[in-house]
Amino acid sequence: MPQRPIYLDAHATTPMDRRVLDAMLPYFTEHFGNPSTNSHLYGWEASAAVKTAREAIASIINATPEEIVFTSGATEANNLAIKGVAEAYFSQGKHIITIATEHRAVLDPCRYLETLGFEVTYLPVQPDGILNLAKLTTAIREDTILVSVMAANNEIGVLQPLKEIGEICHSHEVLFHTDAAQAIAKIPLNVAAMNIDLMSLTAHKIYGPKGIGALYVRRRNPRVKVASQLQGGGQEKGRRSGTLYTPQIVGFAKALEIGVAEMALESERLFKLKMQLWSMLKSLPGIQLNGNLTNRLQGNLNISIEGVNGSALILALHSVVAVSSGSACSSTSTTPSHVLTALGRDENLAHASLRFGIGRFNTAAEIETVGKQAIATIKSLRQANKL
Repeated sequence: MPQRPIYLDAHATTPMDRRVLDAMLPYFTEHFGNPSTNSHLYGWEASAAVKTAREAIASIINATPEEIVFTSGATEANNLAIKGVAEAYFSQGKHIITIATEHRAVLDPCRYLETLGFEVTYLPVQPDGILNLAKLTTAIREDTILVSVMAANNEIGVLQPLKEIGEICHSHEVLFHTDAAQAIAKIPLNVAAMNIDLMSLTAHKIYGPKGIGALYVRRRNPRVKVASQLQGGGQEKGRRSGTLYTPQIVGFAKALEIGVAEMALESERLFKLKMQLWSMLKSLPGIQLNGNLTNRLQGNLNISIEGVNGSALILALHSVVAVSSGSACSSTSTTPSHVLTALGRDENLAHASLRFGIGRFNTAAEIETVGKQAIATIKSLRQANKL
């Protein structure tokens, strides 16, 4: 059997941690009841597991259990937050603010709302990918009802100043939503201290199962309303109908528990691996770093490479390393990354980019192998382009 490539695409998804799988398994075969069933033991067992997981997730972000709404993932959570607020507050205003480098799971719901008569301001970012807070303040109007800014960018890993954004929003009595799919269990998140009103989460970016996420919805100061986007059985206090997926919920909580417990040591380890790779790659001329080097996820390295075709580079590397050129959700698109063009990269550089997502199970030896192979491949492609 041929050797599998080294996996360095942890921003697309992560392998499930065996500890998470072990926590989930009993809820597939033994404690398989419907948590909404309250007439027998099987339902009680599932309900108790969901309750414990909800409490654990809420505690990690300094929320209350009642403020956690389980969803199928961050995409659904983003849609529930943005469309749900728009529907609940449209009588107070139809203006929403977001930034140009958001994930499509935020940008596309915003564009959908524009077809319904809402106005959306897409703020630019600075060359390092960070939002200019003065521009945010200026953009807020009397009819602004929501600001949505992601915590950590899925392509360039840049961290936005959530606390300061939240303060600006609350001073103008505007709701603040953040997509924290890439940030949860990688940086400390405190919804109270950061003035966050709605926050989208997912499990599969943190070594948990796919198909489960959550939306935090603030209940006090202010009490946030969201209009349900799924009607049916009335689960999640009517905010999101559908039978709760107990094994996934248990796995989500376990993945968060592990991630937060190991956050400090893992961040230090990932930083060393990232700098090991960056030190190797920047020895070549014509390598540009995308995003702020220090204010980013520790496992993220995104570069643009002069003088090569991006698709040819990934194809040449695919047997050695699994890596992407941008968001996994738009990896089949032939258009350049909207995140990189927002940073000012031209179309050629935006196409010729690599996103390395270093994860929990990667080693220094793997990074050494990838660095050497990437350097050799870039040199080879550049030479071929000269012929």
